[in-house]
Amino acid sequence: MEVLSIKDGNVRNYYLNKCIMDNLTVRSLREEIKSNSYERLINKPKNIELIILKKEYTILEDMKNPIIIKIDKNKMINNEKDLELTILSEITFVLTQLGRGFAFIGNQYKINNYYIDILLFNIELNCYVVVELKIRKLKVEDKAQVEMYMKLVDENIKKATQNKTMGIIISKEQDKFVVSFIKSDTLIPLTYELINK
Repeated sequence: MEVLSIKDGNVRNYYLNKCIMDNLTVRSLREEIKSNSYERLINKPKNIELIILKKEYTILEDMKNPIIIKIDKNKMINNEKDLELTILSEITFVLTQLGRGFAFIGNQYKINNYYIDILLFNIELNCYVVVELKIRKLKVEDKAQVEMYMKLVDENIKKATQNKTMGIIISKEQDKFVVSFIKSDTLIPLTYELINK
């Protein structure tokens, strides 16, 4: 309402952009207008375009289904360590399959007396991502285990400027591996396909 009375489109766009960029309250906007913030600019742009905010990135934007892990055709996955080594041998490819902004932090990452199978960080989401590996069907307690790891990361290594940790569980369903993302109380199942190189 405050900016509607401003007839000059350039000036109006300046104040609208200030609201968007600086998250101004109505009171702060009124103070900006009253103090002639635009008029006091040393270099006034000739044509001020309205800023269009980029929508917040969500993991679902780049998620692939199925997600593919390449495995050597001569290699058998008999236990979680085999699966971990397979993922680590193709870590760059696996990270691109998960989506944008994933970075590898470490494997068998120790926090207190617990070991996280794989710890990642997502730059786009500004959060750690805990990965738990299972070579069996997903059980209810698996989600609780990953949530405990997420809490450990939040309490011990997450910085105040970072978002809450997410979790991923990779479990085996028949002849496929299923990736489930955990964010808060949500579980998003996806299928992983193991393909031979």
